[in-house]
Amino acid sequence: MDTTLQDIQTALDEVEKFENVEILLAVESGSRAWGFASPDSDYDVRFIYLRKKEEYLRVDETKEYIDWALDEVLDINGWDLKKALLAFGKGNPNLIEWMGSPIVYRKSDKWDRIAAVARECFSEKASLNHYYGTARSTYQKFLTGEKVKYKKYFYALRPLLCCRWIERYHEIPPMEFDDLLKLFDGTDRDLSDELLSAIKGLVEKKVVTVEGELNDRIPMIHSFIETELLRQHDNAEMAEDDRIKDYSKVNEIFREIIQGE
Repeated sequence: MDTTLQDIQTALDEVEKFENVEILLAVESGSRAWGFASPDSDYDVRFIYLRKKEEYLRVDETKEYIDWALDEVLDINGWDLKKALLAFGKGNPNLIEWMGSPIVYRKSDKWDRIAAVARECFSEKASLNHYYGTARSTYQKFLTGEKVKYKKYFYALRPLLCCRWIERYHEIPPMEFDDLLKLFDGTDRDLSDELLSAIKGLVEKKVVTVEGELNDRIPMIHSFIETELLRQHDNAEMAEDDRIKDYSKVNEIFREIIQGE
């Protein structure tokens, strides 16, 4: 096993031991999972954990978040199950994405039951707002100059393609960037072969380019991002609020898991 992967497993073991928790799911959540890591990309490890039953039956609150490691190689942190289920109920796209990560470091037998409920919490409205907001923020902060970091193109492109996926399929978009490119197999007039070629060329450049390197703009990609931001702003605004109102299933699975049923 790769040394870094061994370090990740060791870190997860330490979390369980020193925090007295059970890790239900641990996945890669960043550019490595998205499929466009740079040579110097770090590992963004996210996990969801379960405390002992009695910890959920106390007056004073236990912490809902564990920050375990943050350095040039490893970024490891996790959410308590109760906090995670509340976020799932609100349609939190980040957590919903974790369920589809292609890189799974650890998964408990309990997780599939939790995931089945969490998937039902998927909200088109929440996801469109999240992905549009991420793309807009990236564009405004990093893509308005004459020189850009290729990494930042992906941090705008990927969420915009996620919006497109939701528009077309009304489902959770895939985590991997290559899977999102299947949108170009459809009938969208502005997802042209020329744009696909430019994006694939960007992928090839990205995987051999260090993250801080500045490069010339790619006009076709830049134009698509600017146009798509305007379109997705309107889509996010007009989308019906479909977030769940009834938390009964979420509460039920929480009770079952903490009681060991």
